[in-house]
Amino acid sequence: MSRRIALSVAAGVVILGGAGAGALALAHAGEQAPEPAHSSARYTAPDGDRDGSLAFVTDVTASSGVKSVKVLAWPQNSSFAEKGLTAKDMAAAESAVCKPSGQNTVRCTYTVKVTGADAESSPRGVWHVAVLATAKDGTTTLDTKAAGFTVR
Repeated sequence: MSRRIALSVAAGVVILGGAGAGALALAHAGEQAPEPAHSSARYTAPDGDRDGSLAFVTDVTASSGVKSVKVLAWPQNSSFAEKGLTAKDMAAAESAVCKPSGQNTVRCTYTVKVTGADAESSPRGVWHVAVLATAKDGTTTLDTKAAGFTVR
């Protein structure tokens, strides 16, 4: 085999191998786990006879679509900070309301009323909002500190 043909064959193997790796990467990228982004939380304390609220918003994208988004607010000085929050801990968390906002993306909102009694019994200080996003293909993503707020 001439040297020129051997070099051409070797170059072809490299090019085809690279194309195969690229196709594999694209196939894997098509199986994107749910990804929360642009998360924010707003806490308004009760005032007199007026209730307060906690409002949380996040955008979640998953290539197979988003099945559910669960939300849990937790104080920084809690047992979750020591042992770490898990997907199992999120099983009983409340669901956010999600509406389509783009291809494979939903905008999820969670709002809860905060009464004077709720505020009195809540620890003061920094709080975090955890999000468990589940895609239609069953993959999950847990972001334990998607957003934060302060209870004064």
